[in-house]
Amino acid sequence: MKFEAATIKDIAKALGLSVSTVSRALRDSYEISEATKKRVRDYARQINYRPNPVALSLKEKRTLSIGVVVSEIANTFFSQVINGIESIASKKGYNVIISQTKESYEREEQILEYLTSRSIDGLIISVSSETEDFSKLEALHSKGLPIVFFDRVVDEIKTHKVITDNLSGVYEATRHLIRNKYKRIAAIANSPTLFITKERLEGYKKALEEHNMIYNPALVKYCAHGGLEPEEVRRVLSELLAEKQKPDALVLLSDKITTETLRILKEKNIQVPNEIGIIGFSNSDYTSMMSPSVSIIRQRAFEMGEISATLLFSLVESKRKVTDFELVSLAPEVIIRESSQK
Repeated sequence: MKFEAATIKDIAKALGLSVSTVSRALRDSYEISEATKKRVRDYARQINYRPNPVALSLKEKRTLSIGVVVSEIANTFFSQVINGIESIASKKGYNVIISQTKESYEREEQILEYLTSRSIDGLIISVSSETEDFSKLEALHSKGLPIVFFDRVVDEIKTHKVITDNLSGVYEATRHLIRNKYKRIAAIANSPTLFITKERLEGYKKALEEHNMIYNPALVKYCAHGGLEPEEVRRVLSELLAEKQKPDALVLLSDKITTETLRILKEKNIQVPNEIGIIGFSNSDYTSMMSPSVSIIRQRAFEMGEISATLLFSLVESKRKVTDFELVSLAPEVIIRESSQK
């Protein structure tokens, strides 16, 4: 049997009212008495009536859908951002279409083609680590698609952006390692082309310089796919451990790199923190339950999602062209645990 959703006509027939009266009652029109409004709403709830999104989109010229593009949904940081976005979108009556690039520029392009073919009302995106050509996003933005960037943003496109204060977070984390007597601190970062990588390394360099420690490029390694390819992390970690003077501490500049590095060190029976200290980006609660517990730089992911969605809806619902944009920078939380203390 084919499912048929309840309609305004069903409500009108059951209550002996005209379709226009029911429609205005559901829209809370001043033309309809409070008693009739209550009667209509009560019956609508009783039969589980929901407005037809197709009809609404035709009337309002909106699809009541937004697109969200991240690198990996399973990443705890991105899943928490998505939860924040959906918490705002659901209150607004919008559906959220979530896609993941797996750090692929080609896949990102395909996703953008698909989402815009579905006529989404707006887009929230954190670009992939492979993305260096922003022409597709620039074209969509110039055509009027409301776009908000978060975490991995594009400087060239003038719109709302929500980021973490990456510099201060990594600065505090590196300074903590220095204060705990680590002398040769290495960093494993995401793709060097990403905005977040540049900011995070600036924090690392600043802490070294303030403590009269020489910045050594040989102690900085990059993972083009941000830890999504385990062998990439294994390769750069092996390079660091093969140094004549091995690093005695690691600052890990992405969630996936942190997870993979810990796994590889355990596999190699390298003792943390006695042989090597560890502090890295992570939004996983499991880091507190590991042995040893892991020091982390925790981003305010849920709040980042809420703010991104709120800013997007301000663009979507604006009656005039928006020319003033916000750059919201959220301070991360540096949580010190056993992995970074000798």
